[in-house]
Amino acid sequence: MNTVIVIGGGAAGMMAAITAARAGAAVTLIERNEKVGRKLYITGKGRCNLTNRCPVEEALQNYPRGGRFLHSALSRFSPEDAQAFFEGLGVATKVERGNRVFPVSDRAADVIDALFYELRRLGVKTVTGRVTALLQTEDGVSGVLLEDGRTLRADAVIVATGGVSYPATGSTGDGYALAQSVGHTLVPARASLVPLVTAGEDCQQMQGLSLRNVTLKVKNQKKKTVYEGFGELLFTHFGLSGPLVLSASACLQGFDKDKYSAIIDLKPALSEKQLDERILRDFGQNPNRDVQNVLGGLLPRLMIPVMLRRTGIPPETKVHDVTKGQRRLVEELKTFRLEITGTRPVAEAIVTAGGVKLSEVNSTTMASKKCPGLYFAGEVLDIDGYTGGFNLQAAWATGAAAGRSAATKENEEHGKTNQRSH
Repeated sequence: MNTVIVIGGGAAGMMAAITAARAGAAVTLIERNEKVGRKLYITGKGRCNLTNRCPVEEALQNYPRGGRFLHSALSRFSPEDAQAFFEGLGVATKVERGNRVFPVSDRAADVIDALFYELRRLGVKTVTGRVTALLQTEDGVSGVLLEDGRTLRADAVIVATGGVSYPATGSTGDGYALAQSVGHTLVPARASLVPLVTAGEDCQQMQGLSLRNVTLKVKNQKKKTVYEGFGELLFTHFGLSGPLVLSASACLQGFDKDKYSAIIDLKPALSEKQLDERILRDFGQNPNRDVQNVLGGLLPRLMIPVMLRRTGIPPETKVHDVTKGQRRLVEELKTFRLEITGTRPVAEAIVTAGGVKLSEVNSTTMASKKCPGLYFAGEVLDIDGYTGGFNLQAAWATGAAAGRSAATKENEEHGKTNQRSH
């Protein structure tokens, strides 16, 4: 019987441990927190967006980094497989808008409990502690050293320690140092799926306003569109947040090299001509009212002062006196522009971009090409997806691949071959 150590009790780590145990391995799961699955509690606003029920090929299009690498893992553990896996653990699921899969109960705790009880049913040993080093022999990894001095031996070790986002949940980048210690290259970690900071005070003045059914484009300084999406966003005291904005952030490569603008179409269902006619109609029916009172049919209350300032129309202007600002109003409604100055800190990001370089990991087995017996799973790898369940799907799929391979030593000879070739 192979012995497997899994470092990290998050989504990828628990999946790896369960898969390895089901394949017959004796598994020890090491988690630095008192409880496993701490970050899962906050996913999907506490509801836990388990996966996205779409075909594998469509899912792969939702990873700005790592899509090609994930092809094998997602083919063997697809979104459909993930949903079936949780149904098999007794978690009833439902599919919502955008193919997002949630537990029927809308409780992340139910997902974590199901994983925990399956770990216990399978006899997985859980150890509370922090791994500070990988133990090695001439043949590769042979176990781990814990911060308190304990050593644990195993035939295989899976690193599933996450990234550096939400450090309070235990994601503090420990896995990066472990990977580097055996020769792996790291792609620098940075925020992905993170709110964006904007210039000026417009967003602050609309703080708390949520817009639905809008189109967001993000363009770089060469005016190339790097992201376009339709959905919901939120104005905050620092800038922009919400599902659309989080997904857009994954496409921004670095503010030291490029500048970005967010362009919001507030009325995507209407052409400029139709919008112009709508404004003329509203104005024609209310010629003697203040313009600020007439715009309520077109705009949320918090947005009206901002829009009037942008168009140069004084709020108390009577509608029949509005002339020059009218055309400008149409332009602003269709292309409401905000300059993006950066992102919120990586600690506030939902996921981390960057991590272990993918070319140094076997995409089928998740085995290290640098060190036999070592495997990786989840966010510690340089993989990140858009919102909608794709990041958890990557965690389940890579965790399953790593657990299966570590338990059977499926890639042992391949790992040795690759070590000799480096």
